[in-house]
Amino acid sequence: MVIEMNEELWLDLKKVEDPNNKYSTCYLYPTGDKFYVEPVFLLKLSGMKQYFSDRFDEIILEMERIVKKNHLVVFIGEEEEEITNVDGAIYLTIQDVCNPLKIYPEDKSRGSDYGD
Repeated sequence: MVIEMNEELWLDLKKVEDPNNKYSTCYLYPTGDKFYVEPVFLLKLSGMKQYFSDRFDEIILEMERIVKKNHLVVFIGEEEEEITNVDGAIYLTIQDVCNPLKIYPEDKSRGSDYGD
């Protein structure tokens, strides 16, 4: 499902193979602006589609705005755990994209407080 979502979201963009970043998908706008999407970011983005379906298009538009403003962006799964290395890029998490929109993704993958 996550891979299919990746393909359907950016059908109109050119997909670029980057042998230095095999695990991330790279997309190129006709303007030359480029972005990478790491698998964990894509997984979190699919969660946003599920939980915030009424605002999902807004999230995608914000990603596009960010890329066109900054020209080279890597959408990462976790801060300081990025798997993509691109010189001159800015690195953003799902929170970096959504928080300015007042959409707050909740990380439900953290450990339980049970037993504390």
